[in-house]
Amino acid sequence: MRNYLKFYIEGKWVEPATPKTLEVINPATEMVCGQISLGSISDVDRAVNAAREAFTTFSQTGRKERVELLQRIVAELDKRHEDLAKAITEEMGAPVWLAQRAQAAMGRAHFITAIQVLENYKFEELRGTTLIVKEPIGVCGFITPWNWPLNQIACKVAPALATGCTIVLKPSEIAPFSGQIFAEVLDAAGVPPGVFNLINGDGPTAGAAISSHPGVDMVSFTGSTRAGVEVAKNAAPTVKRVSQELGGKSPNIILEDADMKSAVVDGVRAVMMNSGQSCNAPTRMLAPQTRMDEVIGIAKAAAEATTVGDPNGNAQIGPVVSEAQWMKIQRLIQTGIEEGASLVAGGTGKPEGLERGYYVKPTVFANVSNNMTIAREEIFGPVVSILGYDTIDEAVEIANDTQYGLAAYVSGKNLDKMREIASRLRAGQVNLNNAPMDLMAPFGGYKASGNGREWGDYAFAEFLETKAILGLTQ
Repeated sequence: MRNYLKFYIEGKWVEPATPKTLEVINPATEMVCGQISLGSISDVDRAVNAAREAFTTFSQTGRKERVELLQRIVAELDKRHEDLAKAITEEMGAPVWLAQRAQAAMGRAHFITAIQVLENYKFEELRGTTLIVKEPIGVCGFITPWNWPLNQIACKVAPALATGCTIVLKPSEIAPFSGQIFAEVLDAAGVPPGVFNLINGDGPTAGAAISSHPGVDMVSFTGSTRAGVEVAKNAAPTVKRVSQELGGKSPNIILEDADMKSAVVDGVRAVMMNSGQSCNAPTRMLAPQTRMDEVIGIAKAAAEATTVGDPNGNAQIGPVVSEAQWMKIQRLIQTGIEEGASLVAGGTGKPEGLERGYYVKPTVFANVSNNMTIAREEIFGPVVSILGYDTIDEAVEIANDTQYGLAAYVSGKNLDKMREIASRLRAGQVNLNNAPMDLMAPFGGYKASGNGREWGDYAFAEFLETKAILGLTQ
């Protein structure tokens, strides 16, 4: 049983202003596995004040000092890798293999990337007699999600520290364990007091206090579009910068000349990974009508071959994060059936033999039209919807017919054609032929999927203000 009842403020572990606790549920067992304290407005005030005071000094540190700090953090992350992976499996149900190789590993990877960017980043540029200077924006409030908990913490904290900002972090109260260990990592790495602060709490209280606080200069939020709208509303009166990575309903256009088996299997696996709880998952598979029967057969086999079970075992996917999430997914699967989509694999209820735990059957729908609920709403579960198209223009029109624009996928053999299709897709990131992840590529969305960019050098821009000094040379 984990008991994380203190907050990390000004370099110390401190008691909350008002004792209030929340039980954390292990989604694989449905049993309480720990508890955290829920922060109040007073706790947020204390953390923000510590960050503001620390900013005066930390913002003036040099490149070398910050590179060395990030390197120490990487060293401490290496020491705690196993602890972080175990915490992620326990708090949100990621299988051990995924927690170790991806979930925990991505935290380290973002710090390595930030070091590489920082070593060569141009913070100053002389244009004639004017010096353009990029300076740290100030105190940053981070509100992070439960689906990739360490990844989303690290991809914000690493560039913020690299640019000289100070931080108040509120991890998800549903999956808070990895955030607590992360704070221990930063403490062990010698982050100066007040530069990084951690408050646990819920969105309506601690989250709202951070996003509305006049002492916070920018807020970065990852989560649902609905919650992102509330964050933006809370931030508006203080005119702070808001960066958001929100929902997605990403199209996966499979062209007629694609290696159909590879493209369809990769598409299904990409949705199933992490139990479908990835905002950029290619949940709408767009297939040519001329090859639809073949696509459905391959997708059905791929879903049925996906093993579900105890995340501490050898299953490919574990449970979804909570009962509320499980109920939402069940409701949407049932809605797909009622609206006339063809259930090809999976369906409602738990997989056979898994009565305890929030497990979902790997599900595939065919004969889906883009006006159906399962094609419009973000399900955030292991559910693939297959839609047909007759022409490329129709495929692009269907792909773009969504409120979201986080990611898109295209599979085929003609790269020139794929490049042209990519230029027409309204999404922040387009993946061709299952290309490998690029940590230097900007990650973020169009439309209701957000308004900022994370990862690599593009992440630095979110944490910098631009100043022009005129007449420097005369």
